[in-house]
Amino acid sequence: MSHQTLSTILFLLFVAGTLGITFWASRNTKDATDFYAGGRSFSGVQNGLAIGGDYMSAASFLGIAGIIALSGYDGFLYSIGFLVAWLVALLLVAELMRNSGKFTMADVLAFRMSPRPVRTAAGVSTITVSIFYLLAQMVGAGALVGLLLGVTSPTGKALTIVGVGVLMIVYVVVGGMKGTTWVQIVKAVLLMGGATLVTLLVLGHYGFNLSGLLGDAAAQSDKGQAFLEPGLKYGTEAQGIAGKIDLISLGLALVLGTAGLPHILIRFYTVPTAREARKSVLWGIGIIGVFYLLTLVLGFGAAALVGGQAITAQDKAGNTAAPMLAEAVGKAIFGDVGGTILLAVIAAVAFATILAVVAGLTLASSSSFAHDLYAHVFKRGNVTDREEVLVARISAFVIGAVAIGLGILAQGQNVAFLVALAFAVAASGNLPAILYSLFWKRFNTAGAVSAIYGGLVSALVLVVFSPVVSGSATALFPDANFAWFPLSNPGIVSIPLGFLAGFVGARLSKEYSAGKYAEIEVRSLTGIGAEQATSHQPVGGVQRLPGTDPELEPSTD
Repeated sequence: MSHQTLSTILFLLFVAGTLGITFWASRNTKDATDFYAGGRSFSGVQNGLAIGGDYMSAASFLGIAGIIALSGYDGFLYSIGFLVAWLVALLLVAELMRNSGKFTMADVLAFRMSPRPVRTAAGVSTITVSIFYLLAQMVGAGALVGLLLGVTSPTGKALTIVGVGVLMIVYVVVGGMKGTTWVQIVKAVLLMGGATLVTLLVLGHYGFNLSGLLGDAAAQSDKGQAFLEPGLKYGTEAQGIAGKIDLISLGLALVLGTAGLPHILIRFYTVPTAREARKSVLWGIGIIGVFYLLTLVLGFGAAALVGGQAITAQDKAGNTAAPMLAEAVGKAIFGDVGGTILLAVIAAVAFATILAVVAGLTLASSSSFAHDLYAHVFKRGNVTDREEVLVARISAFVIGAVAIGLGILAQGQNVAFLVALAFAVAASGNLPAILYSLFWKRFNTAGAVSAIYGGLVSALVLVVFSPVVSGSATALFPDANFAWFPLSNPGIVSIPLGFLAGFVGARLSKEYSAGKYAEIEVRSLTGIGAEQATSHQPVGGVQRLPGTDPELEPSTD
């Protein structure tokens, strides 16, 4: 049996199993709480596994391994950045968001502010970040099929992206948060098992001598000792000062972006208590920390046993390095049959990774559209749970279609790099608004809207006019050149702009509520009333702005 046939069978088994889970979950999805937050019925351990499954995306498994295999030491920056980012999420966001919100990020932001403009901004930002992140998963799917089935034509890869998109829509529309969470738990177990197996086999091949592995990787790379030192990809002498600034910009985006990712933030609402929220983040950190250490071996192992030329011949961005390593180490230890089986297993796991993550992203963006934009902006809160969930399911189709189209256009980009852009957008728009809302008494509606739009627009504009989109051989439009921004990642400029816009916007407006801030402070620290945290809930005893609807406008002191 060829590896194409075997991997297809394994993947179809995973799809059949997860579809079964999804349809089972749909029978227990009765209201909006079930659809958006899984009924808040998951334990800390379960949610920790799901967080790991949601976070360890195709960028982690395929992109990081590929960028380390091609760029050596510099590629490991992604592993370190993604891992350190969890400390920010744990210390500043996880428990407070779970205690303060209900279903989405906007529930926290709109609680003490005028809900309609804030929810509109948060909804737009959530959908934008999710689509950026979805791009990476779609590109990874196309690269995998090219490796497994020998498909090299853009049309064949495009059809694969369509297939993945259809599956992700089914997961979200049918299973909601319950089905998506169980798919992510299964995927996390499979991914950790597959990555650990390949890592142990690679280390075993070198007699568990990491130095020997690194030396062989450097020798096979044709770059010698430079492969194991910083400066091969980022901050090189040829790039000059711009390259060094770009490196800092990338690091900022990676470290600060996680705390603003919508599909990660909604995971905190699926647990029943603040204690379980903390436990889930700790479990997530443990799983993710081990995994990112494994990517070091996967990347350098691919450089040593496969070689950069073979990797780029299959996929120029290096996204197939991990599956190719599985085949190479399997052949080296077990012969051709072992290589075929191991490639099939790892490829099926990678497909599972893509499906689980795209389902989480689609759920986050469709939930934000239905709960924030439709229910609270368009309908002003006059909507039933059934109607809201129906709109969320319809929006999943639309967002999935957009992601499919953009994913086809973005083929050839490294998926880890695409995710770094999503992190930059999240850190520029979402994070300033979240931190200001949780920790600054004087923050208000104008500040929240300014922070989100200021960071979001600045990040998007800088990306459009950067070498990512035009002016370079690896750009989205390589034949065009309208790039004037020299950095590939806009974080070092757009993140401070987001914080500055939020501060200036808040200071220019006199409106804010000391009473509302006191309430959300107590709620965020204690969790009291967390499930009732809606922006239109009246707060007794607080003076309202003259002539306003107390259920839609914030109070003022």
